Amino acid sequence: MDAFPAFFPLAGAKIVIAGSGEGAEAKARLFVGSPARLVRVEDAQAYLPATYAGASLVFIASTDDLFVQAAVTAARAARVPVNVVDRPPLCDFTTPAVIDRGEVVAAVGTGGASPMLATLLRNTIETRIPEGTGRIAALFRRMQDEVREALPELPRRRAFLRQALEGPAADAAVAGNMEAAEALLRKALSEDAPQPGRLQFVAGRGPADLITLRASRALASADVLVIPPDADPEIVGMARRDAERVAPEAATPDHLIGLGRQGLKVVSLITAMPQADALRAYADSGLAVEVMLAAPQV
Repeated sequence: MDAFPAFFPLAGAKIVIAGSGEGAEAKARLFVGSPARLVRVEDAQAYLPATYAGASLVFIASTDDLFVQAAVTAARAARVPVNVVDRPPLCDFTTPAVIDRGEVVAAVGTGGASPMLATLLRNTIETRIPEGTGRIAALFRRMQDEVREALPELPRRRAFLRQALEGPAADAAVAGNMEAAEALLRKALSEDAPQPGRLQFVAGRGPADLITLRASRALASADVLVIPPDADPEIVGMARRDAERVAPEAATPDHLIGLGRQGLKVVSLITAMPQADALRAYADSGLAVEVMLAAPQV
């Protein structure tokens, strides 16, 4: 990863756009409908650090080199991150291609190398994200404290949320019926019961394009991961970054079964055939055990 993506809260934020022309207008359009306070500067005010004081972000757009240099110097003196249109070497950050769904925002960036590629990828992703997706996020934000109070244990809460995101409450939110969505989510919360744990074994040698969709979903939703040192890096990259990691040498059958009995979803990448006694232990554990091999090559 050559650049780290981050999201800046816009409620109450000050955003400064210095300069004029299509580049400046394009940046301004990014913030239409946002709660940010947009400040436009086109004159000598752009040369003063005070203009940028308290800003979260600064965008500079001009064909005048002297204007750009003076504005960049002033913004940096105010200690504000700067983006200069069409001048990557002067940028502290680059602007991604944005998919705006209200409280759900997706972005594709290329570090300024190819904005056209980012736009093409955005268009592809945009078709997969329904217009009402932001309302699902709004629903879960509104109900966040209730869910946490009802389900204080993190693994159980995650399991509930995974189901709820594909359930009737989410469907109602997408349709715009937020009152029904809240009622349905509360109903699901009142009926929730502890879910049994699961042990899933995923082929980890690669190549990654042979991983099945079911296996990639298992990696993305795991509570606990076991990753051997010879696992394919691209497959490892599909795994949840915040899942608990268990070192391969500590991943004994007793340990993994114990985690599963706590209601956790344990996913282990396998690069060699497990021992027969380990297979028997998993089979006799009473937990759901699933082995996902790579798709056959044609």
